[in-house]
Amino acid sequence: MREFSLPALYEVPADGNLTDIVRRNAAQHPDVAVISRRTGGGWRDVSARDFLAEVHAAAKGLIAAGVEPGDRVALMSRTRYEWTLLDFAIWSAGAVTVPVYETSSPEQVRWILGDSGATACVVESAQHAAVVESVREALPALKHVWQIDAGAVEELGRLGQGVTDETVEERGSVAKADDPATIVYTSGTTGRPKGCVLTHRSFFAECGNVVERLRPLFRTGECSVLLFLPLAHVFGRLVQVAPMLAPIKLGCLPDIKNLTDELASFRPTLILGVPRVFEKVYNSARAKAQADGKGRIFDRAADTAIAYSRALDAPAGPSLGLRIKHKVFDKLVYGKLRAVLGGRGEYAISGGAPLGERLGHFFRGIGFTVLEGYGLTESCAATAFNPWDRQKIGTVGQPLPGSVVRIADDGEVLLHGEHLFKEYWNNPEATAEALADGWFHTGDIGTLDEDGYLRITGRKKEILVTAGGKNVAPAVIEDRIRAHALVAECMVVGDGRPFVGALVTLDEEFLARWCADHGKPAGSTPETLREDPDLLAAIQSAVDDGNAAVSKAESVRRFRVLPGQFTEESGHLTPSLKLKRNIVARDYSADIEAIYAK
Repeated sequence: MREFSLPALYEVPADGNLTDIVRRNAAQHPDVAVISRRTGGGWRDVSARDFLAEVHAAAKGLIAAGVEPGDRVALMSRTRYEWTLLDFAIWSAGAVTVPVYETSSPEQVRWILGDSGATACVVESAQHAAVVESVREALPALKHVWQIDAGAVEELGRLGQGVTDETVEERGSVAKADDPATIVYTSGTTGRPKGCVLTHRSFFAECGNVVERLRPLFRTGECSVLLFLPLAHVFGRLVQVAPMLAPIKLGCLPDIKNLTDELASFRPTLILGVPRVFEKVYNSARAKAQADGKGRIFDRAADTAIAYSRALDAPAGPSLGLRIKHKVFDKLVYGKLRAVLGGRGEYAISGGAPLGERLGHFFRGIGFTVLEGYGLTESCAATAFNPWDRQKIGTVGQPLPGSVVRIADDGEVLLHGEHLFKEYWNNPEATAEALADGWFHTGDIGTLDEDGYLRITGRKKEILVTAGGKNVAPAVIEDRIRAHALVAECMVVGDGRPFVGALVTLDEEFLARWCADHGKPAGSTPETLREDPDLLAAIQSAVDDGNAAVSKAESVRRFRVLPGQFTEESGHLTPSLKLKRNIVARDYSADIEAIYAK
């Protein structure tokens, strides 16, 4: 057993809550732009004073509508200015925010709103409103649904005109540090998302210590960050709250289709994203270079950047020849890449999935250091991250100051600290299992080096994490696909990949009947039919049924029919007929690669 900790750099307020942040900013930095909203003509800054006023106006509307202290209010929207405004307004009304992915299926919406007992819900669009309406009969506690695109913020403002400033100040002080701030639903292996209760203390401990450890990246009046991650994800909430706590300017971007253009427009000094963002920057730059006939130059520049970064970790540093090559490519290539990332920043923070050493060295080599971190919903986002001045590429960094990381005898990563979640909502059994002996059991396998840098080497639990940072519970969709008569087994794949895929085996007994019904030759086998259009259409219908139970980000986009079977004899199933996922992934690696081939 090995453990490592760092002293806390931030003192969590003994009795405060997150509304203290916006009140403090308005008092101490009234004219500082703390948030910026996307408009048709560009970006419009909002000062700390004005943001507080808008938060209080929306909070008054919630209070007038009957939202009580401790009530749960759901938010289903893309990342946008109103999300952050309403999040702080919900807290200012003394209530608890329940985020819902804007891509969630009706089944997921029904479960999250029903399990949390949400009394109100704010959605973004008419489409979202229709999803909520389709399950509203199953939600007796739900009293109000407001729609952002239909003027929800303005409606709340009008509704709250009779509520006094004293009332909203009083409400904003009701919640204490150990009271719930949000319930974030995270995928579970049983298929039902668990409501992870994060307190105001959790966010203070998390965001306060991140800001202080990375203080040069959070300089008030100088630094800014562009938020484009989904706010239903705990990493997105970190990106929202930490800049407010610093404070630095936060830009809210709802649409990332033209992310590079938006980066050039907003020009953030710091980017927080998932590995897929940085992969896209690299891949897009390389593709453009090849299209322009400069592919060889780009590849040489990339190799030079990686070699230069690796040499920075060596005692002697980069050689003279490498420094000269690096300087030449800085003018030809690296400067242009930094401009694509906004032109002002030198650092980024990556989380949600593994970044990969090659990509880490590439970005540091071009002068844009990506600091990799690691965390879970239960740890309020980052529980470890690389410090700006002592990075170790290939690790996920040192523990959050004020917390402890322990490696158990079986290699599992255990966590302890004020940033951890309080409980799973309405699920004491799962809470007791996860927080055994006062330590949170992550289900991940890792190692700690002599300096306390953590490496994640595997996963005990079966949750997949896509390259975009989306947690996917395989059982949810596998069970639905497996219910089709033609399907014998299904294994969802996608860990570290851009999207979710699936390996499918056929039920050989039913296959013979299906062949007779569809005019296929007698004696046809899975191997002879695996590319048959009619068979693929039938399997696609099974996949479509499975996709109906999950969000778009979790849905299977491509599948591969396998020629054989998963059996105990083949080594792919346990005696209790559970999939040996690592063995299947190894034996069918070529089929998995075929799913993701261009």
